[in-house]
Amino acid sequence: MPEVSVVVINWNGRDYLRACLESLIRQRDADFEVIVVDNGSSDGSVEMVRQEYLGRGDFRVRLIANESNRGFCAANNQGFAEARGRFVAILNNDAEAEPGFLAALRRAFDVAPDIGMAAAKILVYEDPRRIDKVGHLIYPDGQNRGRGTGELDIGQYDHMEECLWPDGCAAMYRKEMLDHIGGFDEDLFIFGDDAELGLRARMAGWRCLYVPEAVVRHHRGGAMKTGSTGRVFLIERNRLLLAIKLFPLSLLLLNPFYFMARLAAGLLAAAGDKGEMARFPGLWNKIRLAWTILRADVAALKMAPQTLRKRRRLRPILKMSPAEVRRLILTNRIPLRALLEKSN
Repeated sequence: MPEVSVVVINWNGRDYLRACLESLIRQRDADFEVIVVDNGSSDGSVEMVRQEYLGRGDFRVRLIANESNRGFCAANNQGFAEARGRFVAILNNDAEAEPGFLAALRRAFDVAPDIGMAAAKILVYEDPRRIDKVGHLIYPDGQNRGRGTGELDIGQYDHMEECLWPDGCAAMYRKEMLDHIGGFDEDLFIFGDDAELGLRARMAGWRCLYVPEAVVRHHRGGAMKTGSTGRVFLIERNRLLLAIKLFPLSLLLLNPFYFMARLAAGLLAAAGDKGEMARFPGLWNKIRLAWTILRADVAALKMAPQTLRKRRRLRPILKMSPAEVRRLILTNRIPLRALLEKSN
């Protein structure tokens, strides 16, 4: 049985997927299998995997071909169910891993038995001098951002350390942890899924280590282009669902105030051509953006009853008190200024 199972989700990203799989072929000192889950692609991705990778003696690949796009969360859960390794890595199809990626992440779990997650150093593919994400931070309204996003990589993140949770672009999880707390929340579909899983794991007593030797280069926006209202809708809806499901009541009641502070600051940042709102120039696009955010919040509130039921079902696995969860979130809080200057 392989020690590590790598799950790669694909939706109409044939060329990205080929480069991703080739980077996995080049992995050193790692005993692993790859599970490709295709979400109903129409660009020949499935045929490419079958023709070029299935049956290769030097590369263990299995393929799950869905008939439709089930979303990032459900597809990953399919891969988790099929995983035979003691550790499960996820790698975006639009990311390419350096040869020591899997081996470095795997070593992190030898540090302590409560290490349930390992985070990679993710660099921007088009400019590998610049950091995409090195673990995650969160704002108290549920919006999350990659730690170090947009910074030049000058060695400031070159030591192993504990971080909040790993980014879903490139991460490794202990299979025992996933069996304990469950996989991704499929209601989220995509975006914010790694935050929800990571915070839920922390609340259940598992820790995360950032591993600088595990390097990945990521094409930003390969899954859904930045600046699209569809992307904004999912990010906004899911940040509110995350808060409803996991935040302590003391933070949840303050959520509207944190949200309004972020929104007001976002408008000021957009005036200086910074932040997410700067991707929607002009009055008409700002109106489109506001309407999208409103629709997303209404959608989240409609889903609130089932999310609250999930919140109640989590109680048996939680080890942190509400006060400890609040402290964890505020300790790993991303400053409002950084949140606005470094758009997602």
